[in-house]
Amino acid sequence: QVQLVESGGGLVQPGGSLRLSCAASGFTFSSYAMSWYRQAPGKERELVARISNLSLTTNYADSVKGRFTISRDNAKNTVYLQMNNLKPEDTAVYSCNALYRSRGYWGQGTQVTVSS
Repeated sequence: QVQLVESGGGLVQPGGSLRLSCAASGFTFSSYAMSWYRQAPGKERELVARISNLSLTTNYADSVKGRFTISRDNAKNTVYLQMNNLKPEDTAVYSCNALYRSRGYWGQGTQVTVSS
């Protein structure tokens, strides 16, 4: 049974930091590229960051470059998103995605709210 379980979301003040985690099970984690997406109310889901299966390449949305860092630990079947200098416009539900060729899986998401 495939599972992607996100954690680490919450309420944070502008300028603060959060670290999201996504724990995977039920598939060969080290074969899959992993991504974080987010969706704010009334907006389309957007790609935030992606990391290749062996961490050789990473990609970021322009809006988060220099503030967010994606990483993974294949021994723990977990992908992380370190988010620094958070802004109110980062408020969204953050979901992780696993992709290998045409096969993909989604987690349920975790809410991140940036507000004073």
